[in-house]
Amino acid sequence: MNTPQRPPVGVTLSCDVEVRPDRPKPYRARGRWIDPATKQRRGVSRSFETAEAAQAWLDDMQRAARGGVDPAAATMRLAAYGDAVMTLATRGLERKTLDPYLAGWRKRVVSSLGHIPVRMVTNGAVDRAVYGWIADECSRSTVKNSLAILVRVLEQAVRDGIVDRNVGRVTGWQREYQQAVDELDDPRSLALSSWEALVDLAAALVARSADRFIGWGDVVTFAAGTAARIGEVSGVRKEDIDRDTWMWTVRRQTTPGPSGLIDKGTKGKRVRTVPIIVELREMLARRLDAAKESGSRLFTGPRGGRISTAVLRDATHWDEVVVALGYEHLRRHDLRHTGLTWMADAGVPVHVLRKIAGHGSLTTTQRYLHPDRREFEAAGTALSAHLTIRRPPNGPQLRAV
Repeated sequence: MNTPQRPPVGVTLSCDVEVRPDRPKPYRARGRWIDPATKQRRGVSRSFETAEAAQAWLDDMQRAARGGVDPAAATMRLAAYGDAVMTLATRGLERKTLDPYLAGWRKRVVSSLGHIPVRMVTNGAVDRAVYGWIADECSRSTVKNSLAILVRVLEQAVRDGIVDRNVGRVTGWQREYQQAVDELDDPRSLALSSWEALVDLAAALVARSADRFIGWGDVVTFAAGTAARIGEVSGVRKEDIDRDTWMWTVRRQTTPGPSGLIDKGTKGKRVRTVPIIVELREMLARRLDAAKESGSRLFTGPRGGRISTAVLRDATHWDEVVVALGYEHLRRHDLRHTGLTWMADAGVPVHVLRKIAGHGSLTTTQRYLHPDRREFEAAGTALSAHLTIRRPPNGPQLRAV
């Protein structure tokens, strides 16, 4: 994409609103001007549902033109604007710095925020994106690099007069990251205590949701019972479930994309197999029977849409429900911690648990095997008993050789 030309301050825009009654968005607002360099006529247009919205957009275009901003650039989405100004935004960077910055832009910034118009990127949107990267277990340097390139692109938007301030300069994310690291060091502390506690949570979330949608409870119990991420639950298709062996082949997950929620490969692109426990089979069998095609989703929202952790949170008033139940710490991802903790306590070998979890590192899986205090005490007692049996009655004896 070519970088839009900036007209000089004071460029005159010709604006009008065309009414097209047969369209879903009948009010088409247009802004046109003469490029003083090429003498060619340029323009930009957008359709709206109301005349007021169309006029407000034109007013915004006129303000941009008076400030010397190309009206086309003023309405660009962040992904397109970033591509247009990336050369300017990254000037002065060394190659060893540029590569991870650009990777952060492509893999995280564009997927999380790229679909939002530059002028509509807010502090809250950036905060949610950063916390999402942390929840996805991105490294500290990855988060830092992704934020750094976002700041540079938005700084160029400030220079262009598109926005008044750089909302990418967020603070406090390091504390959130450290909290996530601390929790990952002891994921067992985040697990629910029992299956009954999980069922109670699911019922409370259903009761709090609009129209008491039972599907939210099924999502929660399935996520915990299979130690899966919410995005992976959203990605389950009928063809992924083997009813003969009751095994689930995890192939995809739902994640935010430039145009909304999309499906892509699992984290690390690792396909894995997860057993489906007896407690889940009756519920899952009903969903399999209701699915018409092999590619049909088994878990959707009330209107058949994809599910994300944010969708689940908002639809069930998650934060309010978990506080009321006394689980102030509990997040959606902790359902996965719950399932892995239960499997570890059930005696699943660590190498098998690693495959079920899809962990790249065995160290990550071993965190779920931390023994509790009783096991420490039992280990000490067992060692004492072992030494007592082997100890001679009169103390150590020397043996001639």
